[in-house]
Amino acid sequence: ANRHDYNSQRGLLKLVGQRRRLLAYLSKQDVGRYHSLITRLGLRK
Repeated sequence: ANRHDYNSQRGLLKLVGQRRRLLAYLSKQDVGRYHSLITRLGLRK
């Protein structure tokens, strides 16, 4: 991995932020589905 590849880093952070926003939306809409998705993806230990 190239430490100075800031464009790729920015793209990755954009994807992570998008995932975070979608998960926040899902947690407000359907908590049960949110929790099952979190465990299935292995997030939020």
